[in-house]
Amino acid sequence: MFQSIGIPGLILILVIALIIFGPKKLPEIGRAFGRTLTEFKGATKGLVSDEDKGEGEGENPELTTVEKKQDKSGDA
Repeated sequence: MFQSIGIPGLILILVIALIIFGPKKLPEIGRAFGRTLTEFKGATKGLVSDEDKGEGEGENPELTTVEKKQDKSGDA
C-alpha cells in the first residue's frame, strides 16, 4: 500500500503535519494514534481468539471469570 511513497514522500508528509499541527500538538497526536492502534489490535485479537474457541463448547460466552467461579462453587 505504501510502497510507492518512499523516504522523500514521508519527509514531506511529516513537514506538512508539523506545519498544520505545530510542534507542541504533534507528539500528543502521535500518542493518541498509538493508543488507538493498540486498542484496535487488542480488540481484533480478542475477536479472533473467540472465533478459534468455537461456540459448541456448551459454555455461556457472556459469563465473566468471576461468574464462572461463583457457578462452580455454588454447584459443589
